[in-house]
Amino acid sequence: MIRAAIVGLGWWGRTILRELRDSDAVRVVLGVDPNAAGREAAAAAGLAVSARFEDAIERSDVDAVILCSPHKFHAAQIVAAAGAGKHVFCEKPLCVTAAEAERAIAAVRRAGVQLGIGHERRFEPAVIDLRRRFAAGEFGETLLMEGNFSQDKFLALPPDNWRLSATEAPVGPLSATGIHLVDLAIMLFGRPKEVWARLATRATRFDNGDTLSVTLGFENGATAQITAILTTPFVGRLAVYGSTGWMEIRDRTHPENPTGWDVTTLRRGEAPTTIFQPPHPVVRDNIEAFARAASGGADYPVSLEDMLDNVRAFEAVTRSAASGRIETV
Repeated sequence: MIRAAIVGLGWWGRTILRELRDSDAVRVVLGVDPNAAGREAAAAAGLAVSARFEDAIERSDVDAVILCSPHKFHAAQIVAAAGAGKHVFCEKPLCVTAAEAERAIAAVRRAGVQLGIGHERRFEPAVIDLRRRFAAGEFGETLLMEGNFSQDKFLALPPDNWRLSATEAPVGPLSATGIHLVDLAIMLFGRPKEVWARLATRATRFDNGDTLSVTLGFENGATAQITAILTTPFVGRLAVYGSTGWMEIRDRTHPENPTGWDVTTLRRGEAPTTIFQPPHPVVRDNIEAFARAASGGADYPVSLEDMLDNVRAFEAVTRSAASGRIETV
């Protein structure tokens, strides 16, 4: 059993606290938030609370920190936690520049602690099945991935919220949702090589944009086309195309409260089939996989190299959205 502190108890930090309530691998013992509302939520759940990040890494009864803090704090907090011998689970994006990510990962390696990342979509049963079937060659040569992960939750945020800031959350649709699809593309295709991105503000006054389209080219020749919008009602869709067939996964609801997935497959010469994949606690699965790896169990399924490639892609998308040009990852 890993004893953890959650750092940042806003919307997603409270979601994680709820998801871990019945975990047999992680016990949350401390809630950290500079805002009184976050501390009150943690106290109401029976946790000790603090306004200071330092308390999370100084306490002897904390084995790991779960970072749900704004992106700009991630690198420094990972370095500090690793230096204190604490394992770190960090919400996405890990960092927003490659230099920050390299510094954080170097600290984790130096300290010999486990690093986890909030890319829970890898843990969806339908995604696990998709990865297995394409790796086995069931749909021929894997050619291209299409993904759309859009939502309108941020419309309720005040204009000065950090999630809408062009400096604290650059390329807002990417840091909010699109980065999950970048991770799935890296899971399927490996290292990205180049990117073209278009960011627009079409229906809001968000400083960091509300509509994003990205094309990623990979070293192996595959392509990913990714869409993320922060004003349309929720849609979650992932499709992967092979030379002899394809597979599509559609979310019924936002992953915050999953109600299952509709999965359609088609292979040449066969009729399409659609099945329902029931809901599954993927957020908890991800953090428990991190906890087991931290305890010496099975390896965590997202490698440090994949995490770094994701941040390098993030940085390239940011450059491309500003320049309008194809940028090298």
